[in-house]
Amino acid sequence: MPTVEITRHLHRFFPALREGPVEVEPGSVGEVLRAVDRLAPGFTDYVLDERGALRRHVALSIDGRIVIDRATLRDQVSEASVVHVFQALTGG
Repeated sequence: MPTVEITRHLHRFFPALREGPVEVEPGSVGEVLRAVDRLAPGFTDYVLDERGALRRHVALSIDGRIVIDRATLRDQVSEASVVHVFQALTGG
């Protein structure tokens, strides 16, 4: 099963995820995020905007590669993948 890891700052909002990485069924990025939301209700509200795309200040990687398709979230997450969800920094 794929593993989803989140940055520690999200633990205060989603204490159900404090115990470390969670395992979910493989599928698209959108399906994986919805599976995490079932474990920690409100998670997708935090990381996705009103259109269902990744929020501007959220980044997501699959096996160390940043997800480019932030709008449709169709990138596939395989059985052995590791997904990281973290805050993206902007500015200069």
